[in-house]
Amino acid sequence: MEANSHVALDLLRKAHPPETASAIFTEKILHKPLRLRPTSPDPNHKDARAHRRLQRLRKKEKAKRRQKPKPLSAKEKRITGIYEISNESKKYEVYVPLYRMWLGYIWEILGMVNGKPTWVTAQTAGARLASADFHGAKVMVVRSKSVSTVGLRGIVVRDTKFTFKIITEKDELKTIPKTHTIFRFNIPQPDGTDEEPDPGKIIKDISNDETGSNALIFELHGSSFEHRAIDRATKKFKQRNMTEL
Repeated sequence: MEANSHVALDLLRKAHPPETASAIFTEKILHKPLRLRPTSPDPNHKDARAHRRLQRLRKKEKAKRRQKPKPLSAKEKRITGIYEISNESKKYEVYVPLYRMWLGYIWEILGMVNGKPTWVTAQTAGARLASADFHGAKVMVVRSKSVSTVGLRGIVVRDTKFTFKIITEKDELKTIPKTHTIFRFNIPQPDGTDEEPDPGKIIKDISNDETGSNALIFELHGSSFEHRAIDRATKKFKQRNMTEL
């Protein structure tokens, strides 16, 4: 095809003068360099195939590091046993410090700190206790459809969606279902003279005489408490009638 009959030249002549169109056509089209990608291996590398494979692996590892770690599935958790409690840890004394920490935590939630008198009522404390974390709480089963669990007491070591796992004073691990079960727990009141009450000085066993103690006594209906601790922290609870009563 001759240069004078090129389609691009005819279009350029319609938009530019003849001299300008010819100059643009010669520079941009006729003398345009054609850059080709070399297909031969790089002479600096003896094995170009192995080099390309290494580059792909490095790129894949770099992309994997940027991704967030994938959470374990339920099957993987069961296989690894990350939630299992070893026999050496099934001792009541091991979890007494956890109970002390939980007392300080629950006092702060209810505002029972700094030595100030605090009125705790069902309206003010109900929603706070419903969204609280009960790992470390000392509970007792007072009513249940499973007669064998009534009277069990201990420290909560695991709070799942449908169960409480507690360590009893006999160093036994018990799994108690929340459904159709009522739990009772005491919150001893801190000393009003202390600015920062020490839970270790005020620990009272849940089996103490409730009538002669100034501890706050609460009952927890497990059927209305079937939520994980992490889900309760952001859940809003409303007061409603209990049909089971």
